Amino acid sequence: MSILNDIEKIRAADPDNMYNRIFDLPEQVADAVRISNSWEINANDFADIKNIVIVGMGGSAIGGDLVRTFLSSKLLIPFEVCRNYAVPEYVDDETLVVASSYSGNTEETLSALDDALRRKAMIAAISTGGLLSDVSSLNDFPLALIPAGLQPRAALGYSCVPLLMFLEKIGLIKNVGEELNEVINELKKLREQYIEDAVVAENPAKQLAEKMHGRIAIVYSGPTLTDAVALRWKGQICENSKNLAFANHYPEFNHNELVGWSQVVEKHVDHLIVIQLRDRDDHPQVAKRMDIVKGLIEKQKVEVYDVESSGRTPLTRMFSLIQLGDFASYYLAILNEVDPTPVEVIEALKNMLSEK
Repeated sequence: MSILNDIEKIRAADPDNMYNRIFDLPEQVADAVRISNSWEINANDFADIKNIVIVGMGGSAIGGDLVRTFLSSKLLIPFEVCRNYAVPEYVDDETLVVASSYSGNTEETLSALDDALRRKAMIAAISTGGLLSDVSSLNDFPLALIPAGLQPRAALGYSCVPLLMFLEKIGLIKNVGEELNEVINELKKLREQYIEDAVVAENPAKQLAEKMHGRIAIVYSGPTLTDAVALRWKGQICENSKNLAFANHYPEFNHNELVGWSQVVEKHVDHLIVIQLRDRDDHPQVAKRMDIVKGLIEKQKVEVYDVESSGRTPLTRMFSLIQLGDFASYYLAILNEVDPTPVEVIEALKNMLSEK
């Protein structure tokens, strides 16, 4: 019997209860809506914005990536996610900079924020507190305080939703609340397929985990709605499952990486799996490329697993894929016999960087 059909063994492998963090994503989104509704924003402080820069790292930045992707066909101004110690050179007093750091102490984010302050950018922040809260109070810019006690990657709703609703409060987008209600309702329905009580034969997340077990996952997506979702899948597989993964998107990788799928791959076929994230609004040529490339890779005897988004609205479809990827990465951790919560190598790196 698969370990994934043994609930006691699953729970024993998860002492910090990452399962509940993943299961509770719709409730987290709902709570983030509540927090955002009470976030007092003076829209006049954020008038005439010419561009937007989100500064953050890791799990705190992915919310910005998802918002950027979601709004790519809606916003009329540039939107960039900055993962660096400094903001782009174009940032000035007509730029909105949102600093996102779950801990409030991320060194890259604090450094970039300091750079944005020197440039007199319009600033807001999302955090549980830390130094970012102190800087917010000192400089009198609005801070969305979100609940502490989670791994940053397990706080996706708290990093994504306040940003969306902030942009609505200052008049850059509309009707976010309606879309988020649909996200919440759809995620509650979809997770019933992925719960620990559902056996492998009836559980798409467990089935995908078994396919990935013992393999390096390569996640391919379209260039629009699913590109940031593929980054989320890669991050969750690496952090939750402690399993190497990579991500890229169509059509760009067809002009370089595709050549790597040659006969040289034959010696590695048992250790690779390709996952394609697909959406009904993929450009027709992208969808055609996915079909063709799937055949080319399968000729090298590497399995290609297609995953379709679910839901009526673009935001719902993005979150449907995120939810499946989160559950699958969790079950892969169980198969890998690792605790899905701690990220010891990241903490070790931070400690080494802080040494004088």
